[in-house]
Amino acid sequence: MIVATGLVTAQAPAALAVDTMTDLGVAWGGADIAVGGGKVFVSANDRIVVTDTQGTVKDTLTGLPRPSGLAIKGDGTSLYVALSSANQIAEIDTQTLEVTRRIDLTAYPCPQSLTLAGNRLWVGHGCNDDWKGGVVGLDVSATAPEPARIPITLYRAPLVIAAGNTLVVGERGVSSADLLVYDAPSTTATLRGAVDGSTYALNNLQDLSITPDGAMVVSAFGSPHRFEGWDTTSLTRVRTYGGESTWQAGATAVAVSPDGAHVVGGWTYPTSDAKRIALYDAATAERTYTNDTAIGEVLPGSLAFSGDDVFGVIEQRDTHQLHLWRMEATTLSPSTLALSGPSTAQVLEPLTLTGRLTMGASDTGAQLIAVTRRLPDGTTATLAGVTTEADGTFTVTDTPPIDGTIRYDVTWEGNTKFRWSTTSVTVRVVKRLSSLTLKAPLDVLALEPLTMTGQLTLSDGSAPGAQPLVAIRYLSDGTSQILPSVTTKTDGTFTITDTPPGSGSGLAVKAIPPTPGNVRYDVHWEGNAKFWGSTATQTVRIIKRNVTLTLSGPTRGNVGKQLQLSGTLDAGGQLPAAGSTLKVLRTVTNRNGTFTTTLPSVTFAGDGSFTFADTPSEGGDYTYTVRWAGDWAFLPAEASHQIPVRGGVE
Repeated sequence: MIVATGLVTAQAPAALAVDTMTDLGVAWGGADIAVGGGKVFVSANDRIVVTDTQGTVKDTLTGLPRPSGLAIKGDGTSLYVALSSANQIAEIDTQTLEVTRRIDLTAYPCPQSLTLAGNRLWVGHGCNDDWKGGVVGLDVSATAPEPARIPITLYRAPLVIAAGNTLVVGERGVSSADLLVYDAPSTTATLRGAVDGSTYALNNLQDLSITPDGAMVVSAFGSPHRFEGWDTTSLTRVRTYGGESTWQAGATAVAVSPDGAHVVGGWTYPTSDAKRIALYDAATAERTYTNDTAIGEVLPGSLAFSGDDVFGVIEQRDTHQLHLWRMEATTLSPSTLALSGPSTAQVLEPLTLTGRLTMGASDTGAQLIAVTRRLPDGTTATLAGVTTEADGTFTVTDTPPIDGTIRYDVTWEGNTKFRWSTTSVTVRVVKRLSSLTLKAPLDVLALEPLTMTGQLTLSDGSAPGAQPLVAIRYLSDGTSQILPSVTTKTDGTFTITDTPPGSGSGLAVKAIPPTPGNVRYDVHWEGNAKFWGSTATQTVRIIKRNVTLTLSGPTRGNVGKQLQLSGTLDAGGQLPAAGSTLKVLRTVTNRNGTFTTTLPSVTFAGDGSFTFADTPSEGGDYTYTVRWAGDWAFLPAEASHQIPVRGGVE
């Protein structure tokens, strides 16, 4: 039974602008390909996948016992399929996709390779590497075709290719390998001669194709690494396609166009300089087209022409999934697109690219060029298309939206005479520079307001407008603090004020450095889409304040009577923290000597005043001293007061 089912597949990203790569929904195995009746047929593993000539999968034919070789009638009405596991040839109507008949080949098991010349179908058969391979011919116009065996025994199933009255049989599985050429006006064939594989060092045959008149057969051997054209009359090599020193790779597939004008070859595992596909002028052997894909390798015998297009089957390298590769307009005359632009450009500023479309020596006229922009993150945007001048020149203008390396692709879709072309150019898009200045006094008195000024400047001279800045204060003890945000004025100027707590309400910044020494201020603008950010730094030295300390008391005293002393601590309107204390010393000088005693410390009040009392126990000269040790904001200070005391020992 044969079943036709719809298969929906997603196309992989195109190898080039108008190529397609279609997942065939099957993995592993070899593949053969045939084109006709407006369809493309691919035998793969356990099925035949049917696509339209755009490469879109339309049906999948299953229930076929190991389909392998394919051949299609010249009018495209019938497809012949070698069913290797069933020892049959199936004939399929290409429009209805129904099997119209099966031809039994039980006596010639494992049919694999097919070729059709008029109504003569030639079959290469053979199941194993056991010298039981051979070739039979069938007249498919007959109601019940009878196989006609060519009297030859081969190591394995050979490759067969035919055109006109010429049949070529290629040995497989042996090295060296011969090409046997037959006169085949009917289903019987007479050996014309052989291309000796030993003479030409022909090894590992992969594929064969033939010109429509049968005059030349083109071979793809694994070695030598090229495609070669053999005259089927003189049995000599008359053409060499490829094989340049930079193209050393295994030849794996070959096809001659239906008009005999072109030869397409597929390479497997090409070198870094090579491509997987090359098209040649059949007469001159000039290479006229190349193409490549990173998905995987071209399968042997899987190339075919469809109008101006070429189809091939690719096996994906990592998953072994099979894909149908459609290469559009390969046989048309080549066109060339050139594109140039500045190496660098400014973000959000217009840039201009110039290019030219060339189609041979003639003027191009007005041709539409598609333009695509690819940003650094891989996202793409289609820009407004441009039209060429009569001489093919064109101009693309764009305003890059972000910085980074941006690629511009331009594509011409081609016409009925010239093949499409594409090219690209990359431009490094950079932001403009900005700069920040910051001015501050070198020295600042502790607890006094600090005002800094600065300006944000843009390299293009434009006014920055209101831009948010981040100010950070770094203290000498290693700590830092982000200050309240500051916004520039229209011209980019700004002011930052750092003031003591409890005063200066409404100013931009309310904070106070808690330690003496150097304080660093950093101001940063993060930039925007057009300009790089910038930073300015200033270091300020915090200076301690001078302190005035006074002490007063009675001018004389008596032993046993209390003395009252008072004083003030003043620092120009500023005071140390409440609760700060003063050290008190008492020095007595009399006939017994001089003695100094530390009295209890005193705490000054909120206005800086303080008092303390002492009762002399003996006579002499009393000197009272108060000392302020200073702190991070205030310098140390000292004051004394002398009182003579009478009575007792003086």
